[in-house]
Amino acid sequence: MSAVSNFSCRHCAVRPVFWSNNRSDLASWINPRPLKFKIPRQLAEVIFPSLFFLVAFTFLQVTLNHSRRVSVSPSIRMTMIDERIEDRSTIVKPADILAYDLVQGADVRWSYILDKTMPQPPTAVLLHGILGSRKNWGTFAKRLAQEFPKWQFLLVDLRCHGDSASLKKRGPHTVASAALDVLKLLGSLKLTPRVVVGHSFGGKVALSMVDQVPKPLARPVRVWVLDATPGKVRAGADGDDHPAELISFLSNLPKVVSSKRDIMDGLIKDGFSKDVAQWVVTNLRQTKVNGESRSSFSWVFDLKGIAEMYQSYEDTNLWKLVEDVPRGVHINFLKAERSLHRWALEDLRRIHVAEEQAAQEGAGVEMHVLEDAGHWVHADNPDGLFRILSFSFQGF
Repeated sequence: MSAVSNFSCRHCAVRPVFWSNNRSDLASWINPRPLKFKIPRQLAEVIFPSLFFLVAFTFLQVTLNHSRRVSVSPSIRMTMIDERIEDRSTIVKPADILAYDLVQGADVRWSYILDKTMPQPPTAVLLHGILGSRKNWGTFAKRLAQEFPKWQFLLVDLRCHGDSASLKKRGPHTVASAALDVLKLLGSLKLTPRVVVGHSFGGKVALSMVDQVPKPLARPVRVWVLDATPGKVRAGADGDDHPAELISFLSNLPKVVSSKRDIMDGLIKDGFSKDVAQWVVTNLRQTKVNGESRSSFSWVFDLKGIAEMYQSYEDTNLWKLVEDVPRGVHINFLKAERSLHRWALEDLRRIHVAEEQAAQEGAGVEMHVLEDAGHWVHADNPDGLFRILSFSFQGF
């Protein structure tokens, strides 16, 4: 029930005279002087009811406006807060935006839904790779939030992945379209990130976000590209896990499977590592019928769309952005020591040249190496990754 209806009922109860059926009483209240002329009965039956409702409505509006300023009634106050939340929920529509989690440090008091007037806390966006989900960053984000309590961390399910797979996103499914999705989400939440971290495919999405942002960034932004190059994707040595081959293997599986163990055994038998096999089956959810769980599992991703996204990942070239970094942007590349991708000498040379060029133009490019880690950097060496990323969150 709205605040208006609550108040109307209360004032109806204490002022019954305004709902009197005695029209002469109402006429006397409007104008106590005697009328100097007669009004035909038929016309009076039209005029008096109209005047009655007009005066009653005006009085109630005046009373309500005054009461909104002075009333301390908890019921009225709560109703008005509920209405404010309802109005704002029409701006952010869960059915239209990517699935996300917002992990906030202990000192963060900001909430878009409850109070967008509060100063925005420093925000970092964490993006997963192909066949991943926002949950890949869950533990790591909580650790960051504990160490840096003034920060908040936005974890996103990219299109065709995780809980965003149910969204009917139009193709083509590319690096650029995935980046635009994240920019739209940030716009809906009224957030401007200071740090964007992307792993593998997510690294190119982070670069594409900088490339597509419609105006100069409002403040310095650090972009982290974890174990991905800006250009050509080169496969690693034989025996490494190749995403394209993994997608092909999964495309031959049924949409509903009876056992996670069978999938893991099949992947390992086909030459994929145990770590990859364990990671892939995190994309399986127990099926439910009429709210009851069944012994079967279904995939939560859109594999056809993911195949398009991976092809775009191989084809997308963002060297131009890296070699002409916008002012106020600092791009950090991190190479895993045991990367399943091959970092060509040409890639390393171009990044080194970009470092020197950016330093002269008020921007930045930097190369890092994460020791004792394979491609899955946040799982293989989380402590080392934490140390490298930490300086991006200091000083707030």
